[in-house]
Amino acid sequence: MPVVRIEMYEGRSIDQKRELVRGVTEVVARVTGNPADAVHVIIDEVKRENWSIGGLLQPDRQQR
Repeated sequence: MPVVRIEMYEGRSIDQKRELVRGVTEVVARVTGNPADAVHVIIDEVKRENWSIGGLLQPDRQQR
């Protein structure tokens, strides 16, 4: 049972998430040889203010 975790900024529509998990599931199932219904995809949505790159919170990076 492959488990895929996707962490991304919040704000995508439900249709975008549906397309994302369909595509990820198809690739993981094909590559691993597992049936699609055995592939778990978990989306963790994070507020930009809680994401840091290079020691700067994302809102601070956007101001630069």
